[in-house]
Amino acid sequence: MDRSDYRKQIDRIDEQLVKLFAERMEVAGRLAEYKKENSLPVLDVRREREKLHSVSEQSPAELRDYTELLYSLIFELSRSYQNRLIGTGTEVTARIEDAVKNTPPLFPERAAVACQGIEGAYSQIACSKLMRSANTLYFSSFDAVFSAIEKGLCRYGVIPLENSTAGSVNTVYDLMMRHRFSIVRSVRLKIDHSLLAKPGVKVENIKEIYSHEQAIAQCRGFLQTMPGVKVTACDNTAMAAKLVAESGRDDIAALSSRDCARLYGLDCIRENVQDRSNNYTRFICISKDLEIYPGANRTSLMVTLAHRPGTLYKLLSRFYALDINLNKLESRPIPDRDFEFMFYFDLDVPVYSPKFIQLMGELDSICESFTYLGSYSEVI
Repeated sequence: MDRSDYRKQIDRIDEQLVKLFAERMEVAGRLAEYKKENSLPVLDVRREREKLHSVSEQSPAELRDYTELLYSLIFELSRSYQNRLIGTGTEVTARIEDAVKNTPPLFPERAAVACQGIEGAYSQIACSKLMRSANTLYFSSFDAVFSAIEKGLCRYGVIPLENSTAGSVNTVYDLMMRHRFSIVRSVRLKIDHSLLAKPGVKVENIKEIYSHEQAIAQCRGFLQTMPGVKVTACDNTAMAAKLVAESGRDDIAALSSRDCARLYGLDCIRENVQDRSNNYTRFICISKDLEIYPGANRTSLMVTLAHRPGTLYKLLSRFYALDINLNKLESRPIPDRDFEFMFYFDLDVPVYSPKFIQLMGELDSICESFTYLGSYSEVI
């Protein structure tokens, strides 16, 4: 026998498998109707466990692991199909559908927006990209930004969520969970750090550099070329520039944006000193109420899974079964729980897609817990 003969055998077997799979899914569909009529849940953990053991025992010993993997996926597909037939309306899906229906068709051009920092901060630059004429109020911390929205001082807040070099801002995720706020839009901003000093100051005169700790981390290579120079962290890159401008010293500098040079009357004595040229930060616009504007094609979730083998696989297989792409998957240790993790997901799927609503209705049965952070579009 040659290769073509083996391929013909496989093709013949595959024809039988496809027919049997379709027959199995048809029966699963009828079972779904029975479960619906009798108010039974789609997931029967005991039945799946017994079935998995049974098919494993029927399989040759050297194929048991493969058999269990195959049937685990079949169970996921079967449950997904049953959920689609039955309908999986939940509190979350109801909120989403209500927000899609009641959110205005256009994102506002004017609104009161809370930002961390001062004029010239990267959050303010991101805000100006998101909204043509924002009434920007500045606060000293992320926590104060959330409090301003909670108290009704501002309708929105603009804060950084992740950086291409430094990763996610976990504090922001924690605040999103605590306040139960929603993401309504995002913007990706290229971050170019420059070394700013008072007019006439030379690089060799500098004895201390101020900036935000993330900017310092992103410019570590450049800072290593200045041995003996003290590096001091402060709350914000714009605050660092203002501090330099208002000080009586001519031996200090700030790592900040070129916008801050113009704003605070400083000279840019070194440009683009960050380690990577593709240094981007994604900023999110958050609100107290769930708002989903037309064109929303990205959804953010925080998910906690049971600490058992295969739980992440089962969730990922559901994304695969529904043909939903991931823009982001990141893990983070759960405080006070040894070796257990939560996951950040960004899904690339239109909010109007039936498969999106189906997924959101099924997450309760897959995850230990999850937090829906909003559906939105991203400004480039």
